[in-house]
Amino acid sequence: MSSDLSKNREDKPGVSGTRGRRKIDIVQWTSEAEAFRIFATSTDATQGARHIKRLHHYVACRLVIEGGFRPDEVTPRPPFVIGKRRDESQLIYVPESARGGEATVLGGLKTKNVDVVVTKPGIGPVLAVSCKGMTGALRNLTNRMEETIGETTNLHITYPALVFGYLFLLRANRAVEAVANTASHFEFDDRSIAMKRNDVALSDDGTPVESLLRFDNALRGMTGRRSIRNDIARYESVALALVDTGDSPGRISPHFPAPGSAIRIDQFFSTLYARYDERFVFSAPVLSKVTRRLIWSESCPALKSLREAGTLDYEPRIDS
Repeated sequence: MSSDLSKNREDKPGVSGTRGRRKIDIVQWTSEAEAFRIFATSTDATQGARHIKRLHHYVACRLVIEGGFRPDEVTPRPPFVIGKRRDESQLIYVPESARGGEATVLGGLKTKNVDVVVTKPGIGPVLAVSCKGMTGALRNLTNRMEETIGETTNLHITYPALVFGYLFLLRANRAVEAVANTASHFEFDDRSIAMKRNDVALSDDGTPVESLLRFDNALRGMTGRRSIRNDIARYESVALALVDTGDSPGRISPHFPAPGSAIRIDQFFSTLYARYDERFVFSAPVLSKVTRRLIWSESCPALKSLREAGTLDYEPRIDS
């Protein structure tokens, strides 16, 4: 088993491994609650990506536990290995098996480092998730849209069957009029007050600001790619989550995006799995031994430990 764990990503078509050597890059088991709390409370500079790295870890782990993908097919590699017991697939938690880095995927215009990628041997990249987050500066949301359109178009040119997801977190910063009104008591200048106002996602009454509403509207127009013949500038699944930074740091807003919206996070992963199965399993049964998603034994050690610790906040893909 150790030899299998040491296989290099460079052997897989369309993807090369860029495993990070820094400790922050090595995947750790991360629940949804922990990933979102770290994003909401991190004080590190955004250039270092520390506020978003644990989101990568959460997505990678979830694709294994809930999605049924093999750990060694996911980049960055989650801390699990697969064992067999009476023809059941056993998921075992092995921290030493984890790796970091991003996958470099061949695009139609240029190569692209993608945050989380599932690669099937002999087929290439089949599912990918781009994780983005903004802690403020909502004036830059327009630039984000330009990057987003270019990213999915670039990869879908080369891999039209790729199931591509876009997961965007935004801090639910509230209005700072109270701070601005008392600025005479502090050493705030006009520029610092303006910067704080630009960081605001929610107004005094809790409603989203106009720039956020425009962003929400644009993202809704970029999701829902069902067929490989559909617009390559669309994603198969998009999610926008507004993350609380106040009394319940990391809690997702239940009110925005609006209930029933196509970009709510509660349907993000299930949509990815549905599109994957349609394209790579049901439409190509001859390849099903390679492409079929695994079902874990309910009694496997990793799931038992995570349940006992109370850190598994979604349903695993188990044989019931």
